[in-house]
Amino acid sequence: MTQINSKIPQGPLAEKWTNYKAHQKLVNPANKRRLDIIVVGTGLAGASAAASLAEMGFNVLNFCIQDSPRRAHSIAAQGGINAAKNYQNDGDSVYRLFYDTIKGGDYRAREANVYRLAEVSNSIIDQCVAQGVPFAREYGGLLDNRSFGGAQVSRTFYARGQTGQQLLLGAYSALSRQIGLNKVKMYTRHEMVDVVKIDGRARGIIAQNLITGKLERFSAHAVVLATGGYVNTFFLSTNAMASNVSASWQCYKKGAYFANPCMVQIHPTCIPVHGEFQSKLTLMSESLRNDGRIWVPKKKEDAEAIRAGKLKPTQIKEEDRDYYLERRYPAFGNLVPRDVASRAAKERCDAGFGVGAGQAVYLDFAEAINRLGKNVVEARYGNLFQMYEKIVDDNPYETPMMIYPALHYSMGGLWVDYELMTSVPGLFAIGEANFSDHGANRLGASALMQGLADGYFVLPYTIQNYLADQIQVPRFSTDLPEFGEAEKQVKERIDRLMSVRGKRSVDSIHKELGHIMWDHVGMARNAEGLKEAIEMLKKLKKEFWSNVRIPGKAGDLNVELGKALRLADFLEIGELMAHDAYDRAESCGGHFREEYQTPDGEALRRDDQYSYVSCWEYQGEDKEPVMNKEPLDYEFIVRQQRNYKN
Repeated sequence: MTQINSKIPQGPLAEKWTNYKAHQKLVNPANKRRLDIIVVGTGLAGASAAASLAEMGFNVLNFCIQDSPRRAHSIAAQGGINAAKNYQNDGDSVYRLFYDTIKGGDYRAREANVYRLAEVSNSIIDQCVAQGVPFAREYGGLLDNRSFGGAQVSRTFYARGQTGQQLLLGAYSALSRQIGLNKVKMYTRHEMVDVVKIDGRARGIIAQNLITGKLERFSAHAVVLATGGYVNTFFLSTNAMASNVSASWQCYKKGAYFANPCMVQIHPTCIPVHGEFQSKLTLMSESLRNDGRIWVPKKKEDAEAIRAGKLKPTQIKEEDRDYYLERRYPAFGNLVPRDVASRAAKERCDAGFGVGAGQAVYLDFAEAINRLGKNVVEARYGNLFQMYEKIVDDNPYETPMMIYPALHYSMGGLWVDYELMTSVPGLFAIGEANFSDHGANRLGASALMQGLADGYFVLPYTIQNYLADQIQVPRFSTDLPEFGEAEKQVKERIDRLMSVRGKRSVDSIHKELGHIMWDHVGMARNAEGLKEAIEMLKKLKKEFWSNVRIPGKAGDLNVELGKALRLADFLEIGELMAHDAYDRAESCGGHFREEYQTPDGEALRRDDQYSYVSCWEYQGEDKEPVMNKEPLDYEFIVRQQRNYKN
């Protein structure tokens, strides 16, 4: 088994990052101009990294699949961003944010990385305020906060229900400035299809121009991936339909470890599935759980009557409502972490108390409207209520919202060390593309925090430690044989797909993949189901490569070809997720094995056997991957069974 070196600095937890910065290698301003960096992705992590690196003096090439950097999926984030400012004077601190995050992740993340995330969180808010991000403010003009799951303090900064959009516009403004100064070359509508290695180091990428279909070559001294997660493996998720794992997956096939792939997050407050022809799901922000109360009928006959259309939720008396999160978790109530809230909703629905089509629970604002007034609720959540009404055609001010858990985020991703570098030298992964900060479950409002922390405040330091000894390395010609070989492999893959000429559409196979994943590798998993899923996924992969049909031509704008290339990778990572879930015979966070639960149905960890990061290493086409282990040795906190009841 390969020895994993995470490069965690020595010293006390609160001093590790400061000590690292004090002793790292630097690149002086004149030498920065000689170094090129490719950044793939323009979400919060990618845009902030590209803007910061260019501001420092590096030459940056930035790529995105959208027609504008500001259309990256970060724009869809609604609820807020965490920081330990303690403006509410309610007992928050850097340590408490660190502890809540590592506890929320069920003790399956690195101590040092999580503490660093909490440590730089306050700087993110200062940076974004300086950019003009319109955070909500109290009457006196101070920044406002609200609560999110897994915390007993109010630390979440927000811009109504569109925080991601406003933060991305801030990062985009910084990026645009660097584009205007010719420090960033922006390549929109370009998709990375392979990474190029020279002498073992990442030295460039092959990208496909999505307008012309042409393959293009780009070289650099280092490559940074900020390409998001892989939950679209499940077909239906809250992610944008174009979100995909392909860039990360090609890096995995070139030697980068893939860490904890089974750890994906199912968000408890999403609009339920409403038909066979649906292409994505819609998130309802976790912030709604500040004032909304989640319930189902106490009596099965009432639930059955609601499902049959004979009874309305407003006709259910208060004493006949089961506010099950408040009942089971009195200390946190409706603000338990996402994995806990999702499993509780599933349990109630599976027991026959679900509403709607049976797979939904209520999120009710009647009490908040009576307590605060409709105007206050509208000021806090108006755009979310409007979005819900447009989709469902029901007024949430008068009738409780219906919600149900859905795939939302991936805690797993490319393995990175403390410097955010993968196991391939010169290849970095930031934001959701890496695994590093959230363990087995991400707390709400922490994705935006990690993306901006990595891009603004971590990578600009750590990448210099790598580049300091690269200043004498000349720029690489894209005519080198390594670039030719990488492009040839991509062309062969495309030609193979186009030559199948089968009968099934890409979407029909992707939907089948989604059903397999949701049924067997979804919210609840067991050994028998996972073994069955692995066999089903192998058969589906053969079906895809023998019976998919892609209309049009390869050397042109071809949306179906792009979808097929991404689906080929989803099929493979789906199998790796099932392998990882089968291998991890415990329950932790979003990974819930039915065989391993406490008497009251909570996740049962097995710290004596599974306190590690699973780092999967590619061995070749149709060969079983090898798992390496990075031990999670905790020096400064004691693992405990998570308790949100008291």
